[in-house]
Amino acid sequence: MALNATTINELALHLDSAERQAHAVHKITDDFPEMDWADAYAIQDAIRELQRQRGVRIAGLKMGLTSSAKMRQMGVVEPIHGFITDYGAVADGGEIDTGTLIHPKVEAEIAFVTNRPLRGPGCHIGEVLAATEFVLPAVEIIDSRYEDFRFDLKSVIADNTSSARYVLGGRTLRPQGLDLRNLGVVMARNGRVVATASAAAVLGHPAQSVAMLANMLGARDRDIPAGTLILTGGVTEAIAVEVGDNINVRFQHLGSVSMRFV
Repeated sequence: MALNATTINELALHLDSAERQAHAVHKITDDFPEMDWADAYAIQDAIRELQRQRGVRIAGLKMGLTSSAKMRQMGVVEPIHGFITDYGAVADGGEIDTGTLIHPKVEAEIAFVTNRPLRGPGCHIGEVLAATEFVLPAVEIIDSRYEDFRFDLKSVIADNTSSARYVLGGRTLRPQGLDLRNLGVVMARNGRVVATASAAAVLGHPAQSVAMLANMLGARDRDIPAGTLILTGGVTEAIAVEVGDNINVRFQHLGSVSMRFV
């Protein structure tokens, strides 16, 4: 690690305040170019601890940059990961207050809920599917705290991978018998289709995202506990939204998820 504990805690406070005040800041690597990957995750962990001390409950885990094309574009060999919170949850069909966000975007995702622990190294798709209680459709609302939604990878890891809000809905189904690789998704904004995709956009299979998360956490001597909700990463591209937008996402076999931005 390149940063000391004091700096890590100060940066965690800085980014946590930016989220709470819905105030954009410039990316932290501008001021701390020596930051390394361990520093980035240490800042994210410090934010998690700040929130825990305020009574926030960690509701699950999330993956980011799970598109192979996006990883190549960003010059990385694996996705990044973060966490989601109880205050980030929005009911299906509910309203999302844009006044609490900076520049929100939405992306459709496949969510997994585990029924036993998963731990790397060596976790694979088969192990994930065997440990999955059910899958369900989700929409994640991401909201980078950085100005103009511009950041590098270390900055976005520190910023908890732009985590903000999420909506779960539709049907919960066991993964057995589902062709998750080829599951189709259609996103509409105000009744007009703005994105279509297949779940294969997530590392070829969304369960591969969970396996990779288990392996990345295993390298840090952590696991995915039983009962964990996991957002596996964007099936669709991230679509910017604004006040008045109605979003509806239809998932093959899994139903739909909707929300309104106010």
